[in-house]
Amino acid sequence: MAKLFSFIGDYKNLEKPVLNVIISEFFIQLVNATFMNILPLYMTRKGYSDEDIALFITFRFLGVFILALPLGNLIKSKKLMPLFYLSNICVPLFGIAIVLSIAFQLKYLTLISLLLWGASFTFMQIPISPFILRNAKKENHTAGISLSYSTWSFAGILSGIVIAVLDSINPYFFNEQFILLLFSGLGLFGLLFLFKIKNFKEIVVEHQKVKTKSTEKTDWKLIFKALIPTLIIATGAGLTIPFISLFFDKVHHLDKGGFSILSSVAAVLVAYSAMMVPKIKQSIGYKIAIPTTQSLAVISLVALATTQFYSQYSIAIIIAAACYLLRQPLMNVAGPMTTELILNYVGQKNREITSALTAAIWSGSWVISGFMVKILFAHHFQFANIFLITSLLYAFGVIMYYLLILDYSKREKQGLIEE
Repeated sequence: MAKLFSFIGDYKNLEKPVLNVIISEFFIQLVNATFMNILPLYMTRKGYSDEDIALFITFRFLGVFILALPLGNLIKSKKLMPLFYLSNICVPLFGIAIVLSIAFQLKYLTLISLLLWGASFTFMQIPISPFILRNAKKENHTAGISLSYSTWSFAGILSGIVIAVLDSINPYFFNEQFILLLFSGLGLFGLLFLFKIKNFKEIVVEHQKVKTKSTEKTDWKLIFKALIPTLIIATGAGLTIPFISLFFDKVHHLDKGGFSILSSVAAVLVAYSAMMVPKIKQSIGYKIAIPTTQSLAVISLVALATTQFYSQYSIAIIIAAACYLLRQPLMNVAGPMTTELILNYVGQKNREITSALTAAIWSGSWVISGFMVKILFAHHFQFANIFLITSLLYAFGVIMYYLLILDYSKREKQGLIEE
């Protein structure tokens, strides 16, 4: 049993200010995880069609896309702590605005609230990795990024358990609207951990002595090469991830309580695998870990998608659930490694803008994917067909990541990767 949790030692030396910022991120992700799973169901109950839901959810990612690049330029050589405060205030408040505007059928206000809600995430999402790389010791970089990445999973665990318990008590009183408002309020607790950070002198540049080459112009060619796999993976993810709860609801007739339990179990597996990343990286390295886990995830997604073709049989939901539980940790375990890989690949001078572009790519791709899903739904495409398109994009993305890893190794041998 001790060996199963031996990875905890990798995190015990993480700097306190960094740890508190990551905990505040957890509360932001608590809002995010709940809305990702419950908002589509809430909109369905309020009479919105699948096409409308796809369009509305797109506006959340549009907000991130619009703000990401300007913010990435703004935060270079700037203090990042004020942005964390802003995110911890705005995300919960705009979440409440979304729920109430949907309740009163105020469609334009819903779109504006979703846009601003998405934009509010950028104040945490974009600066967090550069903040960790600036303010944590080098030996703690992988642990810090992995823990930050795990906040989504830990938030999903808590969200899923609470929703399942409330649903078992009284599903009518503790309905989708109540749950969304509850977790929006809980999101404000992240401020308490930011207030704990006292007498902290934030490091504005990544090293005390900035090398001459760090003042050079942004290397766009290098950044573009690094972000191609992300673009492909993100486009595929946008076709699937926001609509997983609808897939289980409409294809396998799994209600919010059942899906919350399933997503909680998946989040436990994702969190555990993400926390194991420092040991995985140390044992087998990027070259094996990233392509292998992502390839197995693609196979799991294909198996998940095809359950729609025999959904009339009771075995289908069991297979779908099992594939979902396999796919989630396998795909997500690579996340902290690819983040560190890309930020080290592009170098110090390009990190903030790369982090911003990563957020912009994910959100921009999901905006495009959202419109694509709306069109596909309008033309009566099945969930299975959409998910299989995602699988093809994922497979291509895995190949591109492998080529990037080979180039990383080549540049490392040439002394072009900064230590």
